[in-house]
Amino acid sequence: MPLTKSAPAPAPVAPAAAPAPAPAAAPVAEGELRASDADRDRIADILREALAEGRLQPEEHAERIDAVYRAKTLGALEPLVRDLPVAATRGSGPAPAHDAEPDWARTVPESENLVAVFGGSTRKGRWRVRRRTNALAVFGGVEIDLTEAVFEHREIVINVVAAFGGVDIKVPENVSLRGSGAGILGGFDVRTYEAQDPDAPVIHVTGFAVFGGVEAKPKRGKRLKNLRA
Repeated sequence: MPLTKSAPAPAPVAPAAAPAPAPAAAPVAEGELRASDADRDRIADILREALAEGRLQPEEHAERIDAVYRAKTLGALEPLVRDLPVAATRGSGPAPAHDAEPDWARTVPESENLVAVFGGSTRKGRWRVRRRTNALAVFGGVEIDLTEAVFEHREIVINVVAAFGGVDIKVPENVSLRGSGAGILGGFDVRTYEAQDPDAPVIHVTGFAVFGGVEAKPKRGKRLKNLRA
């Protein structure tokens, strides 16, 4: 019988290569980080000082303030103060801790901004008052009515800038009202009053008016029945 050749053995199959690890996500650049309310307030404070020092005209200030509160990232905020000398010295360190206030809840953000540029802005009715409220009126008017508001902080600061505009603030009769502002060719009228109750909220009104007016006073017949609800 003739001999036959056997079929060659199959070549060994190489093991499948392990999948390459997924590349690590690139870190987000600082300018792309989302801006917080504290970041916006810090830039707004720089702009207010620049307006007071004459570095910005009221129209420029109004445009930049509007851009501040529309900014979504830190990169959008930085150009707004790039040409101001105080920009590099502000906000680089951690924010100071607030004194403990165990009897007052902290359930809302620290600040709120009311801006009226060639228009009006109103805050009234039943609303939760922030620790700090910033009001800007440029050729417009801002109305802040605290007579039905819910106070969740012992001390409230309302910082106002009125340039060719007006800010009107109404408070309950049984809170303390204090003022420290200035009128520059305008009026800054805060009817200061100390409440009889030592635990009543204290409202500080600060800022200035340039060719405008700021008025803060108690509203007759309006009293807080429950300071926290």
